[in-house]
Amino acid sequence: MNSITIGKVARQAGVGVETIRFYERRGLIDEPHRGQSGYRHYSPEIIPRIHFIRRAKELGFTLEEIKELLSLRTSSTAQCMDVRMRAKAKIVEIEEKIALLQRMRTTLGELVVACKSNKKTEPCPILGAIEKEGKS
Repeated sequence: MNSITIGKVARQAGVGVETIRFYERRGLIDEPHRGQSGYRHYSPEIIPRIHFIRRAKELGFTLEEIKELLSLRTSSTAQCMDVRMRAKAKIVEIEEKIALLQRMRTTLGELVVACKSNKKTEPCPILGAIEKEGKS
């Protein structure tokens, strides 16, 4: 049987050993068989799967969404349209996050401009705005 250890998988996939164990616990990769020594023995095919998981994470997919994508990837009945719908939903989510981040940047930029001096007798407008928002 052609198998490799968790350390070798981790090095080849560019992740830590704990990441692999975490993916196992989350059901993203199958738990491998263990040899008589108790060590995990992985098939080399696990490395492209871990690369897929990492790339999907970089694109903003959650681990649960990645699990769905992995099941679509191996399903004989899944269609490209299923994946396309998920990708379009992720784009909408990303656009909403971008809009929120832009509003945050604008607000902070306005507060920085309002904070013209560092006089101790004047309240800091940035801290005042943050405090005011916390009381809402």
